[in-house]
Amino acid sequence: MTFNDFNLDPKLLDGLLSMGYSKPTPIQEQAIPMILEGKDLIACAQTGTGKTAAFVLPILHKILNTETRHLNTLILSPTRELAVQIDQQIEGFSYFIDVSSIPVYGGGSGAIWDQQRKAMQQGADIVIATPGRLLALLQSGEMKFTHLKHLILDEADRMLDMGFFDDIMKIVNYLPTERQTILFSATMPPKIRVFADRILKDPVKLNIAISKPAEGILQQAYVVHDAQKMGIVKHVLLNDLFKSVIIFASTKDKVKALEREMQKAGFQAKGFQSDLEQNERESILREFKSRSLRIIIGTDILSRGIDVEGINLVINYDTPPDPEDYIHRIGRTARADTTGTAITFINEKDQRKFSNIENLIGVEIPKLKIPEELGEGPVYDPGLKRPTTGNKKPWGKKPNKSGFRNSNSKPA
Repeated sequence: MTFNDFNLDPKLLDGLLSMGYSKPTPIQEQAIPMILEGKDLIACAQTGTGKTAAFVLPILHKILNTETRHLNTLILSPTRELAVQIDQQIEGFSYFIDVSSIPVYGGGSGAIWDQQRKAMQQGADIVIATPGRLLALLQSGEMKFTHLKHLILDEADRMLDMGFFDDIMKIVNYLPTERQTILFSATMPPKIRVFADRILKDPVKLNIAISKPAEGILQQAYVVHDAQKMGIVKHVLLNDLFKSVIIFASTKDKVKALEREMQKAGFQAKGFQSDLEQNERESILREFKSRSLRIIIGTDILSRGIDVEGINLVINYDTPPDPEDYIHRIGRTARADTTGTAITFINEKDQRKFSNIENLIGVEIPKLKIPEELGEGPVYDPGLKRPTTGNKKPWGKKPNKSGFRNSNSKPA
């Protein structure tokens, strides 16, 4: 199947060709016809499956075939970074067509906000917004969606995790009841199904998400004490093959602390967190994408809000709390059929979390030997009620079949 099979506008196909698109992904094959037919849609598709194009392309085609142009489509996004990223993709697809879009988000300067407001007043076809900023605009009366035809919720599970449920429901009350609603989510927990039932009408349901990391990712782990983590990071980063690196931490305070420690150790690293001004965040992303910045440090928001090709290494400084978050984090590497490495640190309290990750992906991830100069790590046995240290048998119990000791695998 090719994009020609969708009977999209020829100029839109020219834009696809110029961006190097040739064959649709599975989510695009299934979602584009449904959206073109005007059906409500709920789709489970992970980051990296081509889901943005799956909803952007049919919407652009429909806008081009609309006689009277108004603000046509609202796309809700959990983060400003993802909103900007979607806007950039729309801009690329629209290179040969007359369709306009504008990202709307908080945290920017007054000049940025004036630019956003002016674009909306002049009649952008598509608005990509974060829920908080958009709700403020609606409540102030500065924005109206009288003629809106499409509502798209991207990363719906992440928006709910971030506490946007009430904001989204308030936004929906400002929209026409006669509209096409499209919901994309990387996971499909019960709360998403309940949410979808409230805002979608007889939706078509697609499930493309496969909870498996890309085959090109070399997955590894270290069983460590917290005090050993930085020493291993330094040891791993001595490998000059890792030119582009993301380090994930559990909180923004940890991101700040790691940034200071990495820079003190002489590494070219910057933290990416919500306390930064928007222009600072955008500057960091530009440096990282251009390879002038080798290492970026962030929380899970970064795992869904960044789309950069050629990332060699992902380090989970803290084990992710949810197995799906693990897949999103390491999915930043080995994109577009490339290869990459993902390393996770497992301390005593996170062993059961990591076991849940291995159960989800159906693979036992090799536990690498800690460099001798850093000492010995804890025993790995996620079934134990409390951690043990060294090679001692835990409380007289016999080792299980997988053993308690780290493997002798060589580090990446």
